[in-house]
Parts: sequence; structure tokens; C-alpha cells
Amino acid sequence: MRPIATYRGRKVVVLGLARSGVAAAKLFHRIGADVAANDRKPREQCPEAEELEALGISVVCGGHPDDLVGADTSLLVKNPGIPYTAPPVVRASELGIETVTEVEVAGQLSKAPIIGITGSNGKTTTTSWTGALLAAAGLAPIVAGNIGRPLCDAAEEATEGNWLVAELSSFQLKGTSDFRPRVACLLNIAETHLDYHGGMDDYIASKAKLFANQTAEDTAVYNADDPVCERLSRTFAARKLPFSLTQRLKAGVCAEPPYPPAAPGESPDDPQAAERWIVYRPGDGSERRIAQAARLGIPGRHNAANALAAVAVALAAGAAPETLRQPLENFNAVEHRLEYVGEFHGVRYYNDSKATNSTATAMSIASMSAPVVLIAGGLDRGSDYRELLTVFRDRVKGLVAIGQTREKLGRVAGEAGLTAVKLVEPEGDAAETLRLAVREAAALAGPGDIVLLSPACASWDMFASYEVRGRIFKESVHTL
Repeated sequence: MRPIATYRGRKVVVLGLARSGVAAAKLFHRIGADVAANDRKPREQCPEAEELEALGISVVCGGHPDDLVGADTSLLVKNPGIPYTAPPVVRASELGIETVTEVEVAGQLSKAPIIGITGSNGKTTTTSWTGALLAAAGLAPIVAGNIGRPLCDAAEEATEGNWLVAELSSFQLKGTSDFRPRVACLLNIAETHLDYHGGMDDYIASKAKLFANQTAEDTAVYNADDPVCERLSRTFAARKLPFSLTQRLKAGVCAEPPYPPAAPGESPDDPQAAERWIVYRPGDGSERRIAQAARLGIPGRHNAANALAAVAVALAAGAAPETLRQPLENFNAVEHRLEYVGEFHGVRYYNDSKATNSTATAMSIASMSAPVVLIAGGLDRGSDYRELLTVFRDRVKGLVAIGQTREKLGRVAGEAGLTAVKLVEPEGDAAETLRLAVREAAALAGPGDIVLLSPACASWDMFASYEVRGRIFKESVHTL
């Protein structure tokens, strides 16, 4: 992508409104570009349109005009969720017009060094935790990206004295060309978003773009326990800083003693848990103990991995090791990620709506300390959900399944031997269906049990976002 100032007086098309689209449209309008914003949703579903039009930006809702993208278009900025098969994107490709996401724009704009964090699971937790570690170290982080705040807005605010900490999805990264983070972090790779990417090769290649423009002056943080991450790391040009739960790394951030090996969802006996530390080894034979794993602010083996990643990123950004213990211990779960909702009639309720694939749900179930009644289901992306078979058999007391995948999940539960299974048919609107699911789960649970919303699916068959789904769940719990 050319420098942003070169688009002054040129036509820039912003495809998709929502938060990132509005931020991009405003930015290019401010630098003097001829901005055209478009969303296929009808006008009444685009509340952002009026705000943009008041600034003098052209907005078209309700479809994609044939002449939206033409020979006079210099750049197409696409909402990450819009597929590359959308007519304006296809037209831009045919005309040789560059198509990018907001991430590419923010990378051009930011005066602050950027930390990019991606992976199939744990992005939000690790990004938030990294922000907390950098703040404790006095490094002035600004947290943005897929976590909520548009990256363009944050990039405009950032100065050379900040670190811009960005949660980045594969959708966002696929639309980058020159984006270069000072620190890039790859947490893990699991099968997900295949409907968008068409297969794992494109999904992995999109994640790998986070590292494509790094040099030896930058740092690449990656999960040495994940075979795909390990394979990709052989191509990294940046300085490598691995993290590991199960290996004694000579250089990197790891657990000491290591965690015992475990498949997703398994929670093996761990007699050394109380004495385990997070340690940093710079590769010169020395070792710094950062914090005790048992004292981390949020539970679970997967959150220990997130903590290792956050520590590695913070150290790469220049944080002093001695500043990291307290924020590691004081960190609380972010909204919709193993978020404690409350205890009602002796049953504890947790909102894990951010768990949009089987791996995330399996890890969340494994982190629970009591029998689980699981609420799961949502958009059908073609998975068979057999990855959940072990945790259904060993850790789940009952299943309440909703959405397009309810019957698939019910079959896996039956194969696991679960008899307390409820498939909730659509009841009125989506919110009422989820409220009914909460009541069904409460009926299956007894004192001491846990009701966990951890869908293993995206929300878009029923809800506009996982945030909406999680908030309706919390509201439903509080009305029991």
C-alpha cells in the first residue's frame, strides 16, 4: 500500500461500515481523499451512515452498485468479514486495484511501534494481558484491533512513546501487504474459519502474513508446542522468542517444571502444579523466575499458555522482568472469555461466548473444577465436533445445544454416553431461544455444578456477534 498522504484527491472505496469501516472512511476523508462508503445492509440497519454523510462522505446502503469500483478507484478498504467473492472485491481484483483491511492502513499511520497478536484461540486474553503487563512496566500501551477499538483510531492517537497492542484475526491479516509489527506473536493454529478461507492452507498463510515483513530488528514470539507454529517459525526473519508449556527451552519463556503433555480438553494429574514457575531464559545460561503459575489471575492450562505468550511479548517490548509478577497475578478474565457471571441456587455460571471453535471449548471445559452443564451450538461451518468427544465423556454432565449445529453436537454427546441432552429448537427470536437454553441448563444442574456457555461455534446464525450472545446469556442467568 502507498503512503496514506498519496491518496489525497483520489477515490478510496470503503466496503462495509461497522466500527473499522467508519474509522477508515473518516481517516481518508480527513486527508482529502474522495471517499465512497458502501454496505449491502439496508439503510435502517446502517446507523453509521448518517454520521459519515454529515462529514460529506458519500454513503450507499442496500447493495453494491455496479459502478462502485471502477478505473478511477485507487484503493479498496474492506471490512475483514466480507468475503473475497463479494462483487466489489472481485471487480477490484480484475482491475488491479489493491484491496486491504484497516490493519494495513493503521500500520502506515502509527508512529508507535506495533505488537501484533494472532492465533486460533486466546487472542483476546493474551492481548488484554499484554496490555496489563506493559502498563505495569510503564510502557504506555494502547490496546486495539479485533478486541474492539478500531486500529485506525488507536494508530492516530499513538505517539512514539506508546506501544500499539493489536489483536489480529486471520480475516484482518489476509488483507495486508506491507504491515510490519515490531513484535509479532502466534499463539496456536486450530481448524476454524474454513468457510471463509476455503481450507487450512489459506488460513495458515493469512496468519503467517503477520511475520512476512519483519526483519532481524524485530521479534517473533511463537508457541513451540504447536507443530504448525514451530514449522512456520523456520521461515521467520525476525529474532525468535518461543514459549512453551511442556518443554525446557534453553532460550525463551517456559514453565518450570514443564506441564505434563495433554491433548486439548484433557487435564492430567499434575503433582508438581504448586511448585511450577514461569521462567525466562535469555539463552546465555541464566534464568529469571517471573511468577508462580498457580498464582495466575485466571485458571486453566490454556491460560497458562496465554500468560507465557504475554510475558514473552512484554519482554520483547522491553519490560523489566521484575515488573510482571503482580499484573500476572491480578489479571481478571475479559468479558465473554470464561467470565464468571454469578452463583444462583448453588450453581455457578460462566460466560465463554468468545469460544467459537471446538478447541477453545474443550480447553474451557477442562479448566472447570466441577461437573459442567454445557450450552453450545451456533453457526455450522462444517466441523463434526468430534474433538469434543473426550471432554463430553469425562468432564460434562449435560448438554443443551442450540443453533444450526445442535443436532451435530447432540450426536457427539450421545456417542460420549451423555444422557442429559437437550436440543433446543428455535423459540421466537434468538434471544428467547437462548433464554430457554439457560432455563434448561439450570434444570439439569445441581448444587456444586457449573453451567458454562461455551458454544464451539460462531454466533452469526442467531446473533450479530459473540458479544451479543454473551450479554443475552448473562441477562438470562440473572433472571433465573
